[in-house]
Amino acid sequence: MPENSTSTVPSALPAEKVTNTIATGFSHPLDPLSPQEIEEVSLAIRLHAVEHQFGIQAFKFVTSNIIAPPKRDVLAFLGIPITPGGQVEPSESKLLRRAESDFIDPVTGNNYSVALTYQEKEQRWKVDTIDKLPEAVHPQITVEELIECEKIVRQDERILKLAADVGITEPEQICADGWSIGWDSRWPNSVRIQQCLMYARFGEHENLYAHPLDFFPVIDGNAGKVLHIDFAPHRLSKNSDLSGDLGTVPPPIERDALEASGRPRIPPPLAKADYLPDLLDDSQKGKRELLKPLHIVQPDGVSFRMTGSVLEWQNWKMHIAFSGREGIALSTITYNDGGEIRPIIYRLSLAEMVVPYAAPEHPHPRKFAFDVGEYGMGTQANELSLGCDCVGAIQYLPGAFVGHDGKPIVLKHAICIHEEDAGVLWKHTDYRVGGRALAVRSRRLVISMVCTVANYEYILGYHFYLDGTIELETRLTGILNAYLLAEGESPAPYGIEVAPRINAQYHQHIFSLRVDPMIDGLNNTVVESDIVPVLDPAGSKNNFAGNAFISQETRITKTRDGARIYDATKDRRWRIVNPSKRHFSSKQEVAYGIVAKGAWETLKCVEGSWAHERAAFAGKSVWVVKEKEGSRGTERMWPAGKYVPQTRSNPEDSVLSWTQGEENLENEDVIVFLTIGLNHVPRPEDWPVMPSEHLRIAFKPIGFFKENPSLHVAPTDDSRSVYVSKGNGDSSRTEGHTHRNACC
Repeated sequence: MPENSTSTVPSALPAEKVTNTIATGFSHPLDPLSPQEIEEVSLAIRLHAVEHQFGIQAFKFVTSNIIAPPKRDVLAFLGIPITPGGQVEPSESKLLRRAESDFIDPVTGNNYSVALTYQEKEQRWKVDTIDKLPEAVHPQITVEELIECEKIVRQDERILKLAADVGITEPEQICADGWSIGWDSRWPNSVRIQQCLMYARFGEHENLYAHPLDFFPVIDGNAGKVLHIDFAPHRLSKNSDLSGDLGTVPPPIERDALEASGRPRIPPPLAKADYLPDLLDDSQKGKRELLKPLHIVQPDGVSFRMTGSVLEWQNWKMHIAFSGREGIALSTITYNDGGEIRPIIYRLSLAEMVVPYAAPEHPHPRKFAFDVGEYGMGTQANELSLGCDCVGAIQYLPGAFVGHDGKPIVLKHAICIHEEDAGVLWKHTDYRVGGRALAVRSRRLVISMVCTVANYEYILGYHFYLDGTIELETRLTGILNAYLLAEGESPAPYGIEVAPRINAQYHQHIFSLRVDPMIDGLNNTVVESDIVPVLDPAGSKNNFAGNAFISQETRITKTRDGARIYDATKDRRWRIVNPSKRHFSSKQEVAYGIVAKGAWETLKCVEGSWAHERAAFAGKSVWVVKEKEGSRGTERMWPAGKYVPQTRSNPEDSVLSWTQGEENLENEDVIVFLTIGLNHVPRPEDWPVMPSEHLRIAFKPIGFFKENPSLHVAPTDDSRSVYVSKGNGDSSRTEGHTHRNACC
């Protein structure tokens, strides 16, 4: 296998030079492809296609990833047991370094999927299979394709005239955000199409979203041309009826789109709405005093240790990988419990998300992007900045993904790792005279990434705590997706006028978190619990005071029962148990519970909607499926299917199919998909840039440990904490704490 590259190629630029150093081993079987490997895989595909005369005329590479070895072989290689307290099973096969790649022939429009294996003796990649994908199946949309949208529309004479008609006279003032088409049956699915959301920009770094335009080009990404231009109807009448004669129905492709919309052209709002400090006007400046510096200092260094891509911290151990699709993929998460290595999760990642908008008039319903499956979170990751995105003592990990030319695009600082103070871990005060108090502070390890998806930013942070808790926190920020209003037009009932003539439409953010659990071993069961009152009435023999309530449990034992829905009235909760091991005292099965109060959310659109037809995963809170591995690793990876762009139904390789039938889920190797999200009803305070919205889901041990695993965390007396002197707010150190010996 080629040696991992140490390329220092700047962000978002293809790597130009790749070393030829070859290494025959690898540090971890789940390491992502290095920049060098990405380039070598692309070359192997080109050579194979030419040698075997497949008739491929050009190559536009889309993805290049590892094919993970079989799960049991990886665990054997790493020395992780697959049963409670069991011995490590010997591997029955050699771990092979394998890869898969998707590419497009932009001349013919054909899409291909390739599987390869690295040949150690020959020190080269060999193509195992090269498959032409069905005509309507498209690999994900690349960053380069999204950027090309703007170039395409700026070169189209129709677009230039439409812009000029509303006062946008220079091509460089025309801006386009490329979006997946969502759903539009007016074109055959064999054409690789995108839609563009249009804006004007009157200064180099000005907030372009303050100037939305009133038309929507549809482009052919392979041909590089505009296919059609749509116009949305507006609610211009006093009773807010839609203009035009079609209501919310898309007009036929042969009909003049502007005429069908039934309204005149609407010029863009011209008022600025900037957020960069140097572009703010005088009325926006000087509204608060500058904050005084707050430094995060670890004078003795960090408490975690990195060995390649493997991280160890406070009994935790895991593998961290950059994924072009998921962003961050955490694997082989274990906990060292007094010398016993206890497996918890085999793989944890954000496997999908969908963002459906609420406005029903065409073409707004096409806005329901699958940000993971259609674009990829890793391919849209930021190059992180020290002291801004990440503060304190920081460890960065790089990321790499393939460009159209087959060369790697490299991010030096894709993933940020650091420690944070997390408040009080636990405390108790013996209130009796002479009693003692003890407070222990918590700390968490943070593994994070920032992804920019057009106007939105998603800050993904995986947190590990001293009490055995694992948490995913998603912060949503960036800029609202804005559309324009005519003078006097109301956005109701599907949006908010956050600024004059700026319509911020209601929408949802629905995430699917994929959990491949191994709670003390591979064979697990999911248990659903409802907190319900005892039905015996008050005054009865069994419930005299009427206060009794219990936890009512349902074991998820068959795939037909694998789709579950959250019920807040019953405080419904789920836990993943190992039936083969019980806690010594509670006698309950060792488990990790799923905690997501306030985060459970599913689609608000009606059954039969375009979003439901493509994103069934977002219609249920929990999906439990049986693991199935094949020639390309796990076959149950992507809840909306492997190939998402332009689908018009839930494909066979999606959770909707995996939860049919009678497969056993009791004491099996299972996969759990968790659906969380939020309904975004925008506020004026979200404009022109949104304060972060926080969404959290956690995994907490339930009878997994003998007792509180953070019992032996040492109390911390921070000698650099000081009293604030009265008057001017300056800080000074004062000798002694009031309860120094009694607290810390």
